[in-house]
Amino acid sequence: MGAVDVWAQITTPRMAEAPWMKTLLRWTGRSGETVLPSVESTLASMDAAGVDVALLSAWYGPEGALIPNEEVASQIAAAPDRFRGLASADIRNPAEAVREIRSWTAEEGFVGVRIVPWLWDRPPNDRLYYPLYVACIEAGLPLCTQIGHTGPLCRSEPGRLIPYLEDVLLDLPELVVVGGHVGFPWIDELTSLTFKYPNLYVDTSAYTLGRLPKAFVEYMHGAGRGRVLFGTNWPMIPHAKCLQEIDGLGLSEEAKSDFLDGIARRVFRI
Repeated sequence: MGAVDVWAQITTPRMAEAPWMKTLLRWTGRSGETVLPSVESTLASMDAAGVDVALLSAWYGPEGALIPNEEVASQIAAAPDRFRGLASADIRNPAEAVREIRSWTAEEGFVGVRIVPWLWDRPPNDRLYYPLYVACIEAGLPLCTQIGHTGPLCRSEPGRLIPYLEDVLLDLPELVVVGGHVGFPWIDELTSLTFKYPNLYVDTSAYTLGRLPKAFVEYMHGAGRGRVLFGTNWPMIPHAKCLQEIDGLGLSEEAKSDFLDGIARRVFRI
């Protein structure tokens, strides 16, 4: 069975040297490693797990471009049948950021936009993000963001869903949002927003499927049915390791297919 990984990146030396990366690697049990995958090693990891497509993300933060859109475009060009891209931009110059997003999402292969609130230490209802949200709506593309606590030693508050993400969903009901990293420990908030907002989705990135919180697995069988997408956070977790306990989720074959690739193909128009 094929799969679409909706959260992956090919980290650069600039990103590997970010001070928060060391704490993230410690949290994932990889202290002391330098994580610098290539296009080839990314494809090998995908092939080993039967993953057909990975969405590779650009990363922009206060340190500048950690993975610039240009590099994501070159990665897509290296394997256009296997990769799609998520654009990003420096939110501190909103007009230029909108131009950047419009330019890259007009390119073939880019299927969404990613903004990581904890990286900016600004919750998602901060005014600097809103021009990019409108650019997503205009382009008909999903906004991919992070929800829940952070792995690195950074504040988790920007990942809290209520009131921050709910303000965005209320202000911009046309915006399709994919919240990454499960949303723990605020699963009840995720459930509440799922009932209220039909354009809210969530992915399982940063967790192996056997390590998903029990409340989130219950969510997948309940309010989150049809809203949960598969993700890894590659290269932090290899694809095969992430998927090896999928049968333990107790999903029907139809639900498993939707989770692994069906919902992602619809949301990102792959």
